Amino acid sequence: MLFDLNLQAAELPEAWRSTVLGRVGAANIKVLRMDARSIADEVHDYSEGLLVISGHLRLQVAGEVVVVRAGQLYQAAAGVPHRVLPGSEGTLVIVDLPEDQGSLACD
Repeated sequence: MLFDLNLQAAELPEAWRSTVLGRVGAANIKVLRMDARSIADEVHDYSEGLLVISGHLRLQVAGEVVVVRAGQLYQAAAGVPHRVLPGSEGTLVIVDLPEDQGSLACD
C-alpha cells in the first residue's frame, strides 16, 4: 500500500492527533500534522521513533532542546519524559516500539 504522508497528515481533522496507518511486525506506524503549539510532557513505557517527513520538530528532553529536521529520526527512549516545544511544524511519522523490542537497531 502506498501512502502520501504529507497528504495523510494534511487531511487529519486536528494537529497533534495521530492516526494509525498500519503495523510493521509489532510496531504501530502513525502519522500526524504538527503545528506551532507546545505539547506537555509525555512519557511512555515503550520507545518511539519520531521521523520528521517535512518541517521540523522541537523537543525538550532531559532539559536539553533537540531539533529534528526533515529526513531525521529521533528515538524517544521508554520512561524518559519528552515535551514538544513551541514552533514545530510539518508532518511527523511515529513508530511505537513494543516494550520487548527496545530500540531502533539495524542488523
